[in-house]
Parts: sequence; C-alpha cells; structure tokens
Amino acid sequence: MADASMVGLMGRVTGTVGPGLVGEVIVRVRGGAEHFLAHPASATDRIEPGTVVMVVEYLPPRTVYVTAAYDS
Repeated sequence: MADASMVGLMGRVTGTVGPGLVGEVIVRVRGGAEHFLAHPASATDRIEPGTVVMVVEYLPPRTVYVTAAYDS
C-alpha cells in the first residue's frame, strides 16, 4: 500500500497508545480491517482504547503514527 493512501485513514485504538508505549490500532484498509503498531503523533499524547484516531504518518509495513480524531 502506498504511503499516501494510509495517511488520513480513520481507525480505533485497541491497545493504549502513549509515550514509551507501542500501542495498537485497527484500520479499515484494502477491503477489510488490519491491525497496526501505533505511536502518538505528539510525544506527550496518551490515547486510550476505543478512541477514534486518524493516521498522520505510515511506516511500512505495519507502523503508524496517530492522533485523536475528535476532541474529548
């Protein structure tokens, strides 16, 4: 999958994403849903499971940087 096609996709946190943690998100892509290792786009953000996120950077093959899609 091309880098540009992952950026901007929405997903949901399945494992806490935060400083010093490697979290997990599930993203709908390629006609299904896939899990990716996830890091926060901002080094100080902590994103809890269930939060809707947006992919801001993709590092092939399975790593994304994310930010919360909505203010809470």
